[in-house]
Amino acid sequence: MEKNLNERKVNSQIKHRTRVTDHGEVFTHEREVNAMLDLVKQETERLDSRFLEPACGNGNFLAEVLNRKLKILKDRYSKSQYDYERYSVVVISSIYGIDILEDNVEECRGRLLGIFTEEYKKIFKNSINEKFLEVLKIIFEKNIVCGDALTMKDKKGSPLVFSEWSMPYDDSRLKQKEYSFKDIFTPSTNWTLDRIYTTDKETGERVILPNVLKDYPLINFMELKK
Repeated sequence: MEKNLNERKVNSQIKHRTRVTDHGEVFTHEREVNAMLDLVKQETERLDSRFLEPACGNGNFLAEVLNRKLKILKDRYSKSQYDYERYSVVVISSIYGIDILEDNVEECRGRLLGIFTEEYKKIFKNSINEKFLEVLKIIFEKNIVCGDALTMKDKKGSPLVFSEWSMPYDDSRLKQKEYSFKDIFTPSTNWTLDRIYTTDKETGERVILPNVLKDYPLINFMELKK
């Protein structure tokens, strides 16, 4: 009975009528989530493919993205806990979300971490690494943020900032770079010498890269701290 109640809560499309009136909050139903993600099915099966939900609510889209990636992760790396944990960092750090309501952000973070933790404990029931789970919690706190995706600012009016995470091939070290959300999607068109650019492989178009706000040194992923 408890499980059925929780499932109904997750799949409910509204929390309260006043939230619909004040914020236009209506959650996407599971069937629509799956139908939309099926349109990019190949990307949902790539462990490092990044997803950003600009109005994530309590995480309906992001939870399904995570579930799909965890199936691939289990098939490929469940025989080695080290490999599973390493590629779990790749998976978790590829999921981003923004919501204007703080309770949604907290619920989304907890929901995603809960989904991962349940699967992780099923696979490695006798060797759970609690410190590793704390590392994933930190990444979720960095990647799922409270703010307005339209103004690209947080509740205090400061620019939203996201971290890009990457790991060198066959390495346990984690690289973190911070970018302004605004600069990621609307980079300056001023072609000055201090701007870094690249060339789109498909179109050949010259593309400006966003400015890096902060570049962290490489660290072992288990050493990540708030």
